[in-house]
Amino acid sequence: DTRVRGWFLLDSYLPTFFLTGAYLLCIWLGNKFMKNRPPFSLRPHLIVYNLGITLLSFYMLIELILATWEGGYNLQCQNLHSAGEADIRVAKVLWWYYFSKVIEFMDTIFFVLRKKSSQITFLHVYHHATMFNIWWCVLNWIPCGQSFFGPTLNSFIHVLMYSYYGLSVIPSMRKYLWWKKYLTQAQLIQFLLTIVHTLSAAVKPCGFPFGCLMFQSSYMATLVILFINFYIKTYRKAPSRTAVKETPATTEIKNGFHKDYFAAANGLQNNKKAQ
Repeated sequence: DTRVRGWFLLDSYLPTFFLTGAYLLCIWLGNKFMKNRPPFSLRPHLIVYNLGITLLSFYMLIELILATWEGGYNLQCQNLHSAGEADIRVAKVLWWYYFSKVIEFMDTIFFVLRKKSSQITFLHVYHHATMFNIWWCVLNWIPCGQSFFGPTLNSFIHVLMYSYYGLSVIPSMRKYLWWKKYLTQAQLIQFLLTIVHTLSAAVKPCGFPFGCLMFQSSYMATLVILFINFYIKTYRKAPSRTAVKETPATTEIKNGFHKDYFAAANGLQNNKKAQ
């Protein structure tokens, strides 16, 4: 799309490719580096980081709502060129959305430094690595129009999600964080709504590229499958009889969290083994 020529990181795919490679390499090398070292706390860094992502997500949410309202965007299907300056405004916000995906690589780096290996799942790495690359393509070929919907929903979810992460770093706030399960449910609803919105443009087209609609729907379907699998494993798995005997029922679940959360939340080292 000629409207985004010259924008930072967009004219060549190589920076996006190499940043993704560096991200994956950091996970591998970081885990090896941390193997025989104690985890870092990083509490101040996490507070600042999560607050920053929350504010950026809130900005993108408000700006996308205002820009699409100004352009008279059609919720069912919106093409790439009919809204004039509003399309440029949407594209500028979506560039920030693309750039936020490389910032969010730090989610995983923090997990590595805090030795939260159980959090570095296939779903986590797949989602982070692919989103950054997909949105490079989106910004180069379909930087506005129908592309606005998913980032609008995702920015709203990220306001909630990174607020949650930021608050979880503060010990006095943990007792109020009972809504982690519902965040996962909201993410699933987000993906399903995006699929419905994307397919609506295929059923009643408005000139938005059909192949892009099919790709986005397929990619979102993979996230739905992976998140459902995560949800079942995390919230639906019944504890074994051995686990029940070893752990009092009153400490297994508290405020919606598994017992492991309180043992290792916010970068604090699990002291059970030491005891």
